[in-house]
Amino acid sequence: MNIHSVNIASEPIFRKNASMKSADKHNKIIRAATKVFAKKGFFNARISDIAKEAKVADGTIYLYFNNKFDILLTVFEQEIGKLVDQVKVLLAEEDDPRRMLEIFIAKHLQEMKKNKNLAEVIQIELRQTNKLVRDYRNNRFSEYINIISTIIKRGQSENVFRQDILPGIAKRAIFGALDEIARIWNLDLVSEYSMDETVQQVINIFLLGILNEPGRH
Repeated sequence: MNIHSVNIASEPIFRKNASMKSADKHNKIIRAATKVFAKKGFFNARISDIAKEAKVADGTIYLYFNNKFDILLTVFEQEIGKLVDQVKVLLAEEDDPRRMLEIFIAKHLQEMKKNKNLAEVIQIELRQTNKLVRDYRNNRFSEYINIISTIIKRGQSENVFRQDILPGIAKRAIFGALDEIARIWNLDLVSEYSMDETVQQVINIFLLGILNEPGRH
């Protein structure tokens, strides 16, 4: 058996395994950072706290990230990026703007209830005035909430939604409502409403309003 052929054949496998281990550790650090940021807040959290939560050496963190802000922005980019991709896949299968809005609302609330650490980080850290975070808000996060305004515009073009609604204001009103609901969940306040009821209430409020029109019961 040619020893060189064995080494050449095994090298791609070695590289693949090393790459997988590196990706696993990167994701492990991100999950740990999300939990630490949610618990302690970005400014109070230390690299050593993240390393301890991830069960890695402090120095290992710097093999993947430059500093805390790099980790925070990666949390946003990776986790919000997942939401963007997942929501777009779901919306691609739907034509009705009303149903598309419902899908966005349901998906967001489901993810925030499932991942309370991420919800906390989005609610608190995304509102920082730091230039890096401000710049980030104008990128992937904007892409995320712009999905709402895109749905509104589509509904207007199909004469489903009112023409006088401003998509830029509508997207912030809707996201603000979802953000507040997720905040209440994060405070562990007991809710008498199920997920389905909550989603339907938000949909009804934004699509039907709260005005009791004559003849509508």
